[in-house]
Amino acid sequence: MQEANVQTSELYTLQLPSKPESISQLELLIEQIADKHQVSEDTFANMMTCLNEIAINAIVHGNKLDENKKVIINAEVDAKRVIWTVTDEGEGFDYDHLPDPTAEENLESLTGRGVFIVKQLADQCIFNQKGNEVELHFKI
Repeated sequence: MQEANVQTSELYTLQLPSKPESISQLELLIEQIADKHQVSEDTFANMMTCLNEIAINAIVHGNKLDENKKVIINAEVDAKRVIWTVTDEGEGFDYDHLPDPTAEENLESLTGRGVFIVKQLADQCIFNQKGNEVELHFKI
């Protein structure tokens, strides 16, 4: 009798208080996953950049630095990809109507590039309808 080739995935989760210092816990998890699953340097750098950006947005804009609110981060890893989900307890936002950071009037702005950059670096970026959860896919 031949065994079926079952694709297994590993699940990781973090619950972070809504303060900027919490990001260090996320960075440790990214490093742990990258080491264990032989993630390439480029993919590691893209995950670190994207997840830092999304988690800071969740802490600052979503949960408004309210330490009683959590940012929940999940990672599902299989042989081909890592899927990250970042959820905050905020009101959400309209991700379809963000100012274009490449538009002339926004080029000097110090903010507003995060989601644009994340969409360039992740293989897939999916927001829930409310705008308080984002799913990021990275091929490994």
